[in-house]
Amino acid sequence: MTTRVLTGITTTGTPHLGNYAGAIRPAIELSRQPDVDAFFFMADYHALIKCEDPERVARSRLEIAATWIAAGLNPEKVTFYRQSDIPETTELCWMLSCVTPKGLMNRAHAYKASVDQNTEKGEEPDDGVTMGLFSYPVLMAADILIFNANKVPVGRDQIQHLEMARDIAQRFNNLYGNGEAFFVLPDALVDDDVATLPGLDGRKMSKSYDNTIPLFEGGAKALRQAIMRIVTDSREPGEPKDPDSSHVFALYRAFATPEQTGKFRGALEDGLGWGEAKTQLYELLESIIAPMREKYNQLMADPSQIEAILQAGALKARKQSGDLMTRLRRAVGLRSPAASAGGGKKEKAKNRSARFVSFREDGKFHFRLLSAEGDELLLSEAFDHPKDAGQAMTALKQQGPQAMGQCHQGVWHLAWQGHVFCRLSDEQMNAVALVIDQLNQEAD
Repeated sequence: MTTRVLTGITTTGTPHLGNYAGAIRPAIELSRQPDVDAFFFMADYHALIKCEDPERVARSRLEIAATWIAAGLNPEKVTFYRQSDIPETTELCWMLSCVTPKGLMNRAHAYKASVDQNTEKGEEPDDGVTMGLFSYPVLMAADILIFNANKVPVGRDQIQHLEMARDIAQRFNNLYGNGEAFFVLPDALVDDDVATLPGLDGRKMSKSYDNTIPLFEGGAKALRQAIMRIVTDSREPGEPKDPDSSHVFALYRAFATPEQTGKFRGALEDGLGWGEAKTQLYELLESIIAPMREKYNQLMADPSQIEAILQAGALKARKQSGDLMTRLRRAVGLRSPAASAGGGKKEKAKNRSARFVSFREDGKFHFRLLSAEGDELLLSEAFDHPKDAGQAMTALKQQGPQAMGQCHQGVWHLAWQGHVFCRLSDEQMNAVALVIDQLNQEAD
């Protein structure tokens, strides 16, 4: 039986060594298990809650995507996408907001902590509290429920949010399900064995403490310089060291094999100097990080590689999110007029055929292909001029998608006069081709 596991990564900073050991490495290892269907997304909407620097968010989206891919995430096996590329997530967020009691949100840890801090300062309880912070758990619930994840790896501080997601899902199922459970109730996946690395000063490695060791940033030189700043005791070379109280040993053990760890422990107990110990730690880390850093630098030098991977992931993800969202719209009453009148899909299909529809949005021009039931099968990217959009649409009708498309890594790119106007999965491509064939037969 396959278990769907979903992991979100907030895009507000540059990953460091602690992020790799505590989150990236175990998540990638989990994704490689044969019975796991892994979804990884960059939570760039969540980033807006705590970061108001657009350049930082944009840069972080690139850096984090490149880091995960360089660290071994396989886009062919997992579904890797940006949160902001899945519009169904924010649509579902609103639906869930409409069934979520405010009292539930009042109990969220992050909101209560902000209120407590304001109260201690003698300020208004909600001073500085945005609706993003207040309703964060609802957006997190939408992230999870739109793909019906079974398991969500979280730290213990996030367990409450998973419980809230379950409560919200259950409430929606009860209100609108009529015996059908639209949402799986997700479970928190807490791994107490995940490595928590000490920083340069011995406290937990964290940017808030300014004690981090860079993963890729600054290259090998920055890695060595950081390691040489790790705080140690005053014992001289030749004096026995206590490995279990050493930050250097804790870092070494998190990346070494048992055999390497045993030898390093023995050397410290025999009086290995701290300078030499740090050098050995650097050499171990560099042997692991250098190949990943090379891949990371290649990706950062050509962001189009990253974009292609993320767009392919979004296509794969939206096939599932779109299907669920169609069912949810009907469930809450957002049906087409024909369906609401009692005819439903079958009656609508009898009276209408599939069709192309052109439209304008934000000064740009698009077209879409709708099935007889009104479901969207294809949505074009933007054209600057209506004539271009119309000619591309006509060419697609006449030639069919296969004549205009090329397949790359499982994604079909449809192009007209060198302009890629649509990307489709194999399944979507087959559906579009079938409908266009039917339209042409009807025209004949």
